[in-house]
Amino acid sequence: MQTMKQYLDILEDIYENGVEREGRNGVTRAQFAKQFRHDLEDGFPALTTKRLYFKLVKGELLWFLEGPHKEGRASDRRFQEIIERDSTIWTDNAEADYWKPSAQFNGDVGRIYGVQWRSWRAPDGETIDQLGNVIERIQEKPNSRRHVVTAWNPAELDEMALPPCHILFQFFVADERLHLHMYQRSCDMFLGVPFNIASCALLLSMVAQVTDLDPGEVIITLGDAHIYEIHYKQVDKQLTREPKSLPELWLDPDVDDIDGFSMEDIELKDYDHHPHISAKMAV
Repeated sequence: MQTMKQYLDILEDIYENGVEREGRNGVTRAQFAKQFRHDLEDGFPALTTKRLYFKLVKGELLWFLEGPHKEGRASDRRFQEIIERDSTIWTDNAEADYWKPSAQFNGDVGRIYGVQWRSWRAPDGETIDQLGNVIERIQEKPNSRRHVVTAWNPAELDEMALPPCHILFQFFVADERLHLHMYQRSCDMFLGVPFNIASCALLLSMVAQVTDLDPGEVIITLGDAHIYEIHYKQVDKQLTREPKSLPELWLDPDVDDIDGFSMEDIELKDYDHHPHISAKMAV
């Protein structure tokens, strides 16, 4: 309960003391370089002051883990199949006017996160499975300082419906525990960051399971941490709510491969939360 108050304290500080700026998609109130950290021994960091739609969290992560879906690119249609819905949090980007001239097929979102994680293009034309290589390295050389996966590929930013917000993560092994530190360059504090916290915690838990380690701390460094003007009323409402006890994450213990997880293998137990707060995503 106390850990998620970190998030609320950061949110409140930005809301009360942030600098207002005009950005690509509207006015924001922002601060720079904040940090959130949570030990998974204390429960799963799902926000409780409003409902976190965990089905989307796990569905998106599984979608990323699949890598390219068509023509070396990610498909929002595949994400829709995974969560069994006719739209996702990526659909607006896939259909945005700025992206349509670059899209190569219906639902194309380009060479985003999972494509870079699992199929980075090397100069010789080969592809690099960054995440697969890191998992192998964690098992063989746990003390390595090279357990890094990056989604920020300057050569391919124009091939993405949205350049990556969470751009890099690094694993650290100590005392049979696996920790994860993620750097996020652009942080939508009301809608995006609670989702990103849960997604990083889930990824850490899954990688820990397949490497026979215990999940440790998830640490997120927030670069441009901002609240959109269109979310001010929602933030004001959320800050009146008291956090509840954190839920527990269940992963099917029989899964021992990062590519072996399905939606049914991942569940939140005892998730008690305040009601949903509706807000529009800035695209």
